[in-house]
Amino acid sequence: MRTAKIARKTHETDILVEINLDGTGKYDVSTGIGFLDHMVEQLSRHSLIDMTVRIKGDLHVDQHHTVEDCGIAIGQAVSAALGDKAGIGRYGQVYSPMDEALARVALDISGRPWLVWKAGFTVHKLGEMDTELFEHWFHSFAQAAGITLHIEVLYGQNNHHIIEGIYKGLARALRTAVELDPRKGGAVPSTKGLLGDGSLNG
Repeated sequence: MRTAKIARKTHETDILVEINLDGTGKYDVSTGIGFLDHMVEQLSRHSLIDMTVRIKGDLHVDQHHTVEDCGIAIGQAVSAALGDKAGIGRYGQVYSPMDEALARVALDISGRPWLVWKAGFTVHKLGEMDTELFEHWFHSFAQAAGITLHIEVLYGQNNHHIIEGIYKGLARALRTAVELDPRKGGAVPSTKGLLGDGSLNG
């Protein structure tokens, strides 16, 4: 079973994340931020990665630490569950429509974390969540998971549709990238035979 559990406690957050890469998209999410719960639930359901995410954060200060540490812990769990990455698809790319909005998400489980973010919002909050923190969540996730992640909103007007399209796009791209390909015979998908050492080759 490709599973992982991350327990992370600081002065700012107390987090438990459990995932199963070979799940069915079952989730149990409680971050203290309703809209973030909704997005992480989309990530689980459409990636088919089972997720338990429970966070108690210093929301009396603001949402920054909770959102950042949520992205970090989920990224760490994905990385741990992947192990040596043998036999995975490695790459994923999708166009993700949500009504009038269209997002493009492409990723490489390369061990070389990077985020390209070409998205913006015309409101400061969705529900009670600060929209400026979405980019920070994806940056934290990509860094912790060791993923090269490119996100671009091609068009869209409704801010809820835009960000939901992005999360669903990440989910579907991640599903393709983490799935095991039987044709690879358990080989690491890299010509150097290793992923995650920070090399520019691969």
